Amino acid sequence: MGHNEPQVHAAPTAVTGSTAEFWMPFTSNRDFKADPKMVVRAEGMYYFTESGRKIIDASSGLFCVNAGHARKEITEAVAKQLAELDFVPPFMRGHPKSFALAERVAQLTPGDLKRIFFVNSGSEAIDTAMKIALAYHQARGQAGRTMFVSRERAYHGVNFGGVALSGIVNNRRKFGPGLHVAHMRHTHVKENYYVRGQGEHGADLAEDLARFVNLYGAENIAACFVEPIAGSSGCLVPPKGYLDRLRAICSEHGILLVFDEVITGFGRTGQPFAAQSFGVTPDLMTMAKGLTNAAQPMGAVAVATHVHDAVMNAAQEGAIELFHGYTYSAHPAACAAGLATLDIYERDDLFARGRELSPYFLDAIWSLRDIPIIKDIRGYGLFATIDLAPDGAPGKRGHALQKKLFDNGLHLKPTGDSALIAPPLIAEKSHVDSIADLLRSTLRAL
Repeated sequence: MGHNEPQVHAAPTAVTGSTAEFWMPFTSNRDFKADPKMVVRAEGMYYFTESGRKIIDASSGLFCVNAGHARKEITEAVAKQLAELDFVPPFMRGHPKSFALAERVAQLTPGDLKRIFFVNSGSEAIDTAMKIALAYHQARGQAGRTMFVSRERAYHGVNFGGVALSGIVNNRRKFGPGLHVAHMRHTHVKENYYVRGQGEHGADLAEDLARFVNLYGAENIAACFVEPIAGSSGCLVPPKGYLDRLRAICSEHGILLVFDEVITGFGRTGQPFAAQSFGVTPDLMTMAKGLTNAAQPMGAVAVATHVHDAVMNAAQEGAIELFHGYTYSAHPAACAAGLATLDIYERDDLFARGRELSPYFLDAIWSLRDIPIIKDIRGYGLFATIDLAPDGAPGKRGHALQKKLFDNGLHLKPTGDSALIAPPLIAEKSHVDSIADLLRSTLRAL
Protein backbone atom coordinates (compact mmCIF):
# COMPACT_ATOMS: atom_id res chain seq x y z
CA MET A 1 0.00 0.00 0.00
CA GLY A 2 3.03 2.28 -0.14
CA HIS A 3 3.27 5.02 -2.70
CA ASN A 4 5.82 4.23 -5.40
CA GLU A 5 8.99 6.30 -5.52
CA PRO A 6 8.77 8.76 -8.39
CA GLN A 7 10.92 8.47 -11.47
CA VAL A 8 13.09 11.53 -12.03
CA HIS A 9 11.85 13.04 -15.28
CA ALA A 10 13.73 15.39 -17.58
CA ALA A 11 14.28 18.77 -15.98
CA PRO A 12 11.26 21.06 -16.54
CA THR A 13 11.69 24.33 -18.34
CA ALA A 14 13.27 26.89 -16.04
CA VAL A 15 11.04 29.66 -14.75
CA THR A 16 11.92 32.93 -16.41
CA GLY A 17 10.64 36.47 -16.14
CA SER A 18 10.13 38.92 -13.31
CA THR A 19 9.56 37.98 -9.66
CA ALA A 20 8.70 41.55 -8.65
CA GLU A 21 4.96 41.52 -9.22
CA PHE A 22 3.93 38.67 -6.93
CA TRP A 23 3.70 39.78 -3.28
CA MET A 24 4.27 36.47 -1.50
CA PRO A 25 2.30 35.65 1.68
CA PHE A 26 4.03 35.04 5.02
CA THR A 27 7.39 35.41 3.30
CA SER A 28 10.43 37.64 3.58
CA ASN A 29 9.95 38.71 -0.03
CA ARG A 30 13.27 40.52 -0.38
CA ASP A 31 15.14 37.53 1.03
CA PHE A 32 13.32 35.02 -1.16
CA LYS A 33 13.72 37.01 -4.35
CA ALA A 34 17.44 37.39 -3.67
CA ASP A 35 17.76 33.59 -3.35
CA PRO A 36 14.60 31.91 -4.74
CA LYS A 37 13.63 28.44 -3.54
CA MET A 38 11.57 27.34 -6.52
CA VAL A 39 9.82 24.04 -7.11
CA VAL A 40 8.29 23.12 -10.46
CA ARG A 41 6.87 19.65 -9.90
CA ALA A 42 5.76 17.30 -7.14
CA GLU A 43 5.06 13.59 -6.85
CA GLY A 44 4.57 11.26 -3.92
CA MET A 45 6.89 12.31 -1.10
CA TYR A 46 8.90 14.77 -3.16
CA TYR A 47 9.13 18.21 -4.68
CA PHE A 48 11.40 18.79 -7.66
CA THR A 49 13.43 21.88 -8.51
CA GLU A 50 14.05 23.32 -11.95
CA SER A 51 17.16 21.17 -12.27
CA GLY A 52 15.25 18.00 -11.35
CA ARG A 53 16.72 17.81 -7.84
CA LYS A 54 14.47 15.95 -5.33
CA ILE A 55 13.34 17.67 -2.14
CA ILE A 56 11.69 15.35 0.38
CA ASP A 57 8.53 16.92 1.76
CA ALA A 58 8.68 16.67 5.55
CA SER A 59 5.69 18.97 6.16
CA SER A 60 3.04 17.60 3.77
CA GLY A 61 3.34 20.87 1.90
CA LEU A 62 1.76 22.99 4.60
CA PHE A 63 0.21 20.13 6.63
CA CYS A 64 -2.23 19.50 3.79
CA VAL A 65 -0.89 16.94 1.29
CA ASN A 66 -1.67 13.98 3.55
CA ALA A 67 -2.00 11.46 0.72
CA GLY A 68 1.16 12.53 -1.09
CA HIS A 69 1.59 14.79 -4.08
CA ALA A 70 0.02 14.63 -7.54
CA ARG A 71 -2.48 11.84 -6.94
CA LYS A 72 -3.85 10.94 -10.37
CA GLU A 73 -7.21 9.94 -8.89
CA ILE A 74 -7.78 13.49 -7.69
CA THR A 75 -6.51 15.09 -10.88
CA GLU A 76 -8.81 12.97 -13.00
CA ALA A 77 -11.82 13.62 -10.75
CA VAL A 78 -11.31 17.39 -10.89
CA ALA A 79 -10.78 17.40 -14.68
CA LYS A 80 -13.92 15.33 -15.23
CA GLN A 81 -15.94 17.60 -12.96
CA LEU A 82 -14.80 20.80 -14.66
CA ALA A 83 -15.74 19.38 -18.05
CA GLU A 84 -19.16 18.33 -16.72
CA LEU A 85 -20.13 21.19 -14.39
CA ASP A 86 -17.62 23.95 -13.74
CA PHE A 87 -19.70 26.11 -11.40
CA VAL A 88 -23.14 26.52 -9.93
CA PRO A 89 -24.08 29.25 -7.44
CA PRO A 90 -24.22 27.78 -3.93
CA PHE A 91 -27.02 30.20 -2.99
CA MET A 92 -30.43 28.70 -3.79
CA ARG A 93 -28.86 26.11 -6.11
CA GLY A 94 -27.09 22.84 -5.52
CA HIS A 95 -25.20 20.03 -7.18
CA PRO A 96 -25.02 16.36 -6.17
CA LYS A 97 -21.37 16.22 -5.14
CA SER A 98 -21.81 18.86 -2.43
CA PHE A 99 -24.34 16.67 -0.66
CA ALA A 100 -22.31 13.52 -1.28
CA LEU A 101 -19.16 15.09 0.21
CA ALA A 102 -21.03 16.41 3.24
CA GLU A 103 -22.36 12.90 3.87
CA ARG A 104 -18.87 11.41 3.56
CA VAL A 105 -17.32 13.98 5.91
CA ALA A 106 -20.11 13.41 8.44
CA GLN A 107 -19.26 9.71 8.45
CA LEU A 108 -15.78 10.63 9.76
CA THR A 109 -16.71 13.24 12.35
CA PRO A 110 -17.27 12.21 15.99
CA GLY A 111 -20.45 12.37 18.03
CA ASP A 112 -23.30 14.40 16.57
CA LEU A 113 -21.12 16.69 14.43
CA LYS A 114 -23.22 15.76 11.42
CA ARG A 115 -24.05 19.03 9.68
CA ILE A 116 -21.36 20.32 7.31
CA PHE A 117 -20.94 23.89 6.04
CA PHE A 118 -18.39 24.23 3.21
CA VAL A 119 -15.98 27.14 2.82
CA ASN A 120 -12.71 27.69 0.96
CA SER A 121 -9.99 27.75 3.61
CA GLY A 122 -9.24 27.21 7.26
CA SER A 123 -9.43 30.96 7.88
CA GLU A 124 -12.94 31.06 6.43
CA ALA A 125 -13.88 28.02 8.50
CA ILE A 126 -12.91 29.84 11.69
CA ASP A 127 -14.90 32.98 10.88
CA THR A 128 -17.83 30.79 9.86
CA ALA A 129 -17.70 28.90 13.16
CA MET A 130 -17.68 32.21 15.03
CA LYS A 131 -20.77 33.37 13.15
CA ILE A 132 -22.55 30.06 13.75
CA ALA A 133 -21.79 30.34 17.47
CA LEU A 134 -23.30 33.85 17.59
CA ALA A 135 -26.33 32.75 15.56
CA TYR A 136 -26.88 29.78 17.87
CA HIS A 137 -26.99 31.90 21.00
CA GLN A 138 -29.23 34.49 19.33
CA ALA A 139 -31.60 31.70 18.32
CA ARG A 140 -31.79 30.63 21.96
CA GLY A 141 -32.50 34.15 23.19
CA GLN A 142 -28.98 34.73 24.52
CA ALA A 143 -27.76 37.44 22.16
CA GLY A 144 -25.51 38.82 24.90
CA ARG A 145 -23.07 35.97 24.32
CA THR A 146 -20.71 37.84 21.98
CA MET A 147 -17.33 37.17 23.64
CA PHE A 148 -14.89 34.44 22.67
CA VAL A 149 -12.13 32.61 24.51
CA SER A 150 -8.95 31.40 22.86
CA ARG A 151 -5.35 30.71 23.96
CA GLU A 152 -1.91 32.21 23.87
CA ARG A 153 0.18 30.77 21.00
CA ALA A 154 -3.02 29.89 19.13
CA TYR A 155 -3.29 30.28 15.37
CA HIS A 156 -6.73 30.44 13.83
CA GLY A 157 -6.11 31.81 10.37
CA VAL A 158 -5.79 35.31 9.00
CA ASN A 159 -9.30 36.72 8.63
CA PHE A 160 -10.24 39.34 11.18
CA GLY A 161 -12.12 36.88 13.39
CA GLY A 162 -9.25 34.42 13.36
CA VAL A 163 -6.70 37.17 13.98
CA ALA A 164 -8.67 38.23 17.06
CA LEU A 165 -8.60 34.65 18.31
CA SER A 166 -4.92 34.17 17.54
CA GLY A 167 -2.42 34.23 20.37
CA ILE A 168 0.70 34.82 18.27
CA VAL A 169 1.74 38.44 18.61
CA ASN A 170 3.02 38.97 15.06
CA ASN A 171 -0.34 37.82 13.70
CA ARG A 172 -2.11 40.49 15.77
CA ARG A 173 0.12 43.53 16.29
CA LYS A 174 -0.34 45.04 12.81
CA PHE A 175 -4.11 44.64 12.69
CA GLY A 176 -5.49 45.56 16.12
CA PRO A 177 -7.33 43.44 18.69
CA GLY A 178 -10.54 43.03 16.69
CA LEU A 179 -13.36 41.24 18.50
CA HIS A 180 -13.62 40.78 22.27
CA VAL A 181 -11.46 37.73 22.96
CA ALA A 182 -9.89 36.59 26.23
CA HIS A 183 -6.83 34.37 25.94
CA MET A 184 -6.11 31.47 28.24
CA ARG A 185 -2.51 30.55 28.93
CA HIS A 186 -0.89 28.08 26.57
CA THR A 187 0.03 24.58 27.76
CA HIS A 188 3.73 24.45 26.85
CA VAL A 189 5.14 24.06 30.35
CA LYS A 190 8.75 23.14 31.15
CA GLU A 191 7.72 20.03 33.08
CA ASN A 192 6.60 18.52 29.75
CA TYR A 193 9.73 19.29 27.73
CA TYR A 194 10.92 16.26 25.72
CA VAL A 195 7.75 14.36 26.63
CA ARG A 196 6.30 12.25 23.82
CA GLY A 197 2.57 12.58 23.48
CA GLN A 198 0.52 14.06 26.29
CA GLY A 199 2.35 15.38 29.31
CA GLU A 200 1.39 14.82 32.92
CA HIS A 201 1.51 18.50 33.81
CA GLY A 202 -0.69 21.43 32.86
CA ALA A 203 -4.26 20.14 32.91
CA ASP A 204 -5.01 22.76 35.57
CA LEU A 205 -4.46 25.48 32.94
CA ALA A 206 -7.97 24.68 31.70
CA GLU A 207 -9.18 26.47 34.83
CA ASP A 208 -8.38 29.72 33.04
CA LEU A 209 -11.71 29.22 31.27
CA ALA A 210 -13.48 28.92 34.62
CA ARG A 211 -11.72 32.13 35.73
CA PHE A 212 -13.06 33.93 32.66
CA VAL A 213 -16.56 32.67 33.46
CA ASN A 214 -16.24 34.21 36.89
CA LEU A 215 -14.68 37.42 35.53
CA TYR A 216 -16.90 38.10 32.51
CA GLY A 217 -19.98 35.99 33.22
CA ALA A 218 -20.89 32.89 31.28
CA GLU A 219 -23.88 34.73 29.86
CA ASN A 220 -21.46 36.85 27.80
CA ILE A 221 -19.24 34.07 26.40
CA ALA A 222 -20.24 32.49 23.10
CA ALA A 223 -17.51 29.91 22.49
CA CYS A 224 -14.09 28.64 23.44
CA PHE A 225 -11.80 27.97 20.45
CA VAL A 226 -8.81 25.65 20.79
CA GLU A 227 -6.60 23.62 18.52
CA PRO A 228 -6.53 20.11 20.02
CA ILE A 229 -2.81 20.21 19.19
CA ALA A 230 -1.65 23.77 18.61
CA GLY A 231 -0.10 23.52 15.18
CA SER A 232 1.48 26.62 13.68
CA SER A 233 3.08 27.61 16.99
CA GLY A 234 4.83 24.27 17.24
CA CYS A 235 2.92 21.06 18.01
CA LEU A 236 1.75 21.89 21.53
CA VAL A 237 0.20 18.60 22.63
CA PRO A 238 -2.52 18.98 25.28
CA PRO A 239 -1.68 17.69 28.76
CA LYS A 240 -3.65 14.70 29.96
CA GLY A 241 -7.10 15.77 31.11
CA TYR A 242 -6.86 19.30 29.72
CA LEU A 243 -9.34 18.99 26.86
CA ASP A 244 -11.70 16.95 29.05
CA ARG A 245 -11.76 19.77 31.59
CA LEU A 246 -12.46 22.39 28.91
CA ARG A 247 -15.34 20.25 27.69
CA ALA A 248 -16.77 20.00 31.20
CA ILE A 249 -16.55 23.74 31.85
CA CYS A 250 -18.17 24.57 28.51
CA SER A 251 -20.99 22.10 29.08
CA GLU A 252 -21.61 23.42 32.59
CA HIS A 253 -21.91 27.04 31.46
CA GLY A 254 -23.57 26.75 28.03
CA ILE A 255 -20.41 27.77 26.15
CA LEU A 256 -19.78 26.16 22.77
CA LEU A 257 -16.49 24.27 22.49
CA VAL A 258 -14.87 24.62 19.08
CA PHE A 259 -11.93 22.51 17.90
CA ASP A 260 -9.78 23.96 15.14
CA GLU A 261 -8.71 20.79 13.31
CA VAL A 262 -7.38 22.45 10.18
CA ILE A 263 -3.95 20.86 10.81
CA THR A 264 -4.88 17.85 12.94
CA GLY A 265 -7.74 16.63 10.75
CA PHE A 266 -7.66 13.74 8.28
CA GLY A 267 -5.25 11.34 9.90
CA ARG A 268 -2.49 13.50 11.35
CA THR A 269 -3.07 12.04 14.84
CA GLY A 270 -3.85 8.49 13.67
CA GLN A 271 -7.62 8.99 13.69
CA PRO A 272 -9.84 10.96 11.32
CA PHE A 273 -9.71 13.87 13.78
CA ALA A 274 -7.83 14.65 16.96
CA ALA A 275 -11.17 14.79 18.78
CA GLN A 276 -11.31 11.01 18.40
CA SER A 277 -7.67 10.57 19.39
CA PHE A 278 -8.26 12.46 22.65
CA GLY A 279 -11.81 11.24 23.27
CA VAL A 280 -13.34 14.72 23.53
CA THR A 281 -16.15 15.87 21.22
CA PRO A 282 -16.63 19.61 20.59
CA ASP A 283 -19.79 21.40 19.46
CA LEU A 284 -18.21 22.70 16.27
CA MET A 285 -15.10 21.66 14.42
CA THR A 286 -13.22 23.44 11.66
CA MET A 287 -11.25 21.63 8.96
CA ALA A 288 -9.50 22.32 5.65
CA LYS A 289 -6.06 21.30 4.26
CA GLY A 290 -6.29 17.49 4.12
CA LEU A 291 -9.94 17.63 3.06
CA THR A 292 -8.90 17.81 -0.60
CA ASN A 293 -5.22 16.84 -0.21
CA ALA A 294 -4.60 20.50 -1.14
CA ALA A 295 -5.53 19.81 -4.77
CA GLN A 296 -8.33 22.39 -4.53
CA PRO A 297 -8.94 25.12 -1.93
CA MET A 298 -11.61 23.95 0.49
CA GLY A 299 -12.56 24.01 4.15
CA ALA A 300 -15.57 23.10 6.24
CA VAL A 301 -17.25 23.47 9.60
CA ALA A 302 -18.80 20.42 11.20
CA VAL A 303 -21.70 21.46 13.41
CA ALA A 304 -23.46 19.48 16.11
CA THR A 305 -27.05 18.72 15.19
CA HIS A 306 -28.43 20.53 18.25
CA VAL A 307 -26.57 23.71 17.26
CA HIS A 308 -27.70 23.43 13.64
CA ASP A 309 -31.29 22.70 14.61
CA ALA A 310 -31.49 25.66 16.98
CA VAL A 311 -30.49 28.05 14.20
CA MET A 312 -32.79 26.39 11.68
CA ASN A 313 -35.83 26.31 13.93
CA ALA A 314 -35.49 29.97 14.94
CA ALA A 315 -36.03 31.14 11.37
CA GLN A 316 -39.42 31.57 9.77
CA GLU A 317 -40.49 28.99 7.20
CA GLY A 318 -38.98 29.84 3.82
CA ALA A 319 -36.48 32.30 5.26
CA ILE A 320 -32.70 32.08 4.99
CA GLU A 321 -31.65 30.56 8.30
CA LEU A 322 -27.97 31.66 8.29
CA PHE A 323 -26.96 34.83 6.44
CA HIS A 324 -23.51 33.62 5.55
CA GLY A 325 -21.66 31.91 2.72
CA TYR A 326 -19.14 32.35 -0.08
CA THR A 327 -19.35 32.42 -3.87
CA TYR A 328 -17.17 29.32 -4.00
CA SER A 329 -18.68 27.39 -1.09
CA ALA A 330 -18.93 23.72 -2.12
CA HIS A 331 -17.41 24.48 -5.53
CA PRO A 332 -17.97 21.47 -7.83
CA ALA A 333 -14.24 20.96 -8.53
CA ALA A 334 -13.40 21.16 -4.82
CA CYS A 335 -16.14 18.66 -3.98
CA ALA A 336 -14.82 16.29 -6.65
CA ALA A 337 -11.32 16.62 -5.17
CA GLY A 338 -12.69 16.00 -1.68
CA LEU A 339 -14.55 12.85 -2.67
CA ALA A 340 -11.50 11.48 -4.50
CA THR A 341 -9.30 12.30 -1.50
CA LEU A 342 -11.60 10.53 0.96
CA ASP A 343 -11.64 7.53 -1.39
CA ILE A 344 -7.83 7.38 -1.20
CA TYR A 345 -7.80 7.67 2.58
CA GLU A 346 -10.28 4.81 2.84
CA ARG A 347 -8.90 2.54 0.13
CA ASP A 348 -5.26 2.85 1.25
CA ASP A 349 -6.17 2.89 4.96
CA LEU A 350 -3.93 5.92 5.37
CA PHE A 351 -5.12 6.91 8.83
CA ALA A 352 -4.06 3.49 10.12
CA ARG A 353 -0.79 3.73 8.17
CA GLY A 354 0.01 6.99 9.88
CA ARG A 355 -0.91 5.56 13.27
CA GLU A 356 1.35 2.55 12.73
CA LEU A 357 4.29 4.67 11.54
CA SER A 358 4.03 7.15 14.42
CA PRO A 359 6.26 5.31 16.96
CA TYR A 360 9.04 4.92 14.40
CA PHE A 361 8.69 8.56 13.35
CA LEU A 362 8.78 9.85 16.93
CA ASP A 363 11.78 7.63 17.74
CA ALA A 364 13.62 9.14 14.79
CA ILE A 365 12.86 12.71 15.82
CA TRP A 366 13.73 12.07 19.47
CA SER A 367 17.07 10.60 18.38
CA LEU A 368 18.12 14.17 17.60
CA ARG A 369 17.88 15.39 21.18
CA ASP A 370 21.65 15.14 21.71
CA ILE A 371 22.25 18.04 19.29
CA PRO A 372 23.29 20.98 21.52
CA ILE A 373 21.18 23.70 19.88
CA ILE A 374 17.95 21.70 20.36
CA LYS A 375 16.05 22.87 23.45
CA ASP A 376 12.84 20.81 23.27
CA ILE A 377 11.11 18.17 21.17
CA ARG A 378 7.35 17.55 21.12
CA GLY A 379 5.24 15.20 19.09
CA TYR A 380 2.07 13.18 18.60
CA GLY A 381 1.03 10.98 15.70
CA LEU A 382 2.86 12.07 12.57
CA PHE A 383 3.47 15.58 13.86
CA ALA A 384 6.51 16.82 15.77
CA THR A 385 8.40 20.01 16.51
CA ILE A 386 12.02 20.73 17.36
CA ASP A 387 12.73 23.95 19.26
CA LEU A 388 16.12 25.55 18.64
CA ALA A 389 18.05 27.88 20.88
CA PRO A 390 17.84 31.39 19.40
CA ASP A 391 20.85 32.84 17.62
CA GLY A 392 20.49 36.57 18.11
CA ALA A 393 17.14 37.87 16.87
CA PRO A 394 14.17 35.51 17.43
CA GLY A 395 13.53 33.41 14.34
CA LYS A 396 16.94 34.02 12.76
CA ARG A 397 18.18 30.48 13.34
CA GLY A 398 14.89 28.90 12.26
CA HIS A 399 14.90 30.91 9.04
CA ALA A 400 18.47 29.89 8.28
CA LEU A 401 17.62 26.25 9.01
CA GLN A 402 14.75 26.02 6.54
CA LYS A 403 16.87 27.55 3.78
CA LYS A 404 19.80 25.22 4.38
CA LEU A 405 17.48 22.21 4.62
CA PHE A 406 15.97 23.04 1.25
CA ASP A 407 19.43 23.31 -0.26
CA ASN A 408 20.24 19.93 1.31
CA GLY A 409 17.07 18.29 -0.02
CA LEU A 410 14.41 18.71 2.70
CA HIS A 411 11.33 20.91 2.94
CA LEU A 412 9.68 21.69 6.27
CA LYS A 413 7.65 24.43 7.92
CA PRO A 414 9.46 26.74 10.36
CA THR A 415 7.79 28.92 12.99
CA GLY A 416 10.29 31.27 14.55
CA ASP A 417 13.06 29.06 15.92
CA SER A 418 10.95 25.91 15.70
CA ALA A 419 11.02 23.29 12.96
CA LEU A 420 7.62 21.63 12.34
CA ILE A 421 7.72 18.14 10.89
CA ALA A 422 4.60 16.44 9.51
CA PRO A 423 5.27 14.04 6.62
CA PRO A 424 2.53 12.72 4.36
CA LEU A 425 0.69 9.64 5.61
CA ILE A 426 2.15 7.64 2.69
CA ALA A 427 5.65 7.94 4.20
CA GLU A 428 7.73 4.79 4.60
CA LYS A 429 10.37 4.16 7.27
CA SER A 430 13.05 4.93 4.69
CA HIS A 431 11.55 8.41 4.24
CA VAL A 432 11.57 8.96 7.99
CA ASP A 433 15.22 7.88 8.09
CA SER A 434 16.07 10.38 5.34
CA ILE A 435 14.23 13.18 7.13
CA ALA A 436 16.06 12.48 10.40
CA ASP A 437 19.45 12.16 8.68
CA LEU A 438 19.04 15.46 6.83
CA LEU A 439 17.88 17.18 9.99
CA ARG A 440 20.85 15.85 11.95
CA SER A 441 23.50 16.80 9.39
CA THR A 442 22.03 20.24 8.77
CA LEU A 443 21.49 21.06 12.44
CA ARG A 444 25.02 20.02 13.34
CA ALA A 445 26.42 22.29 10.64
CA LEU A 446 24.19 25.25 11.54
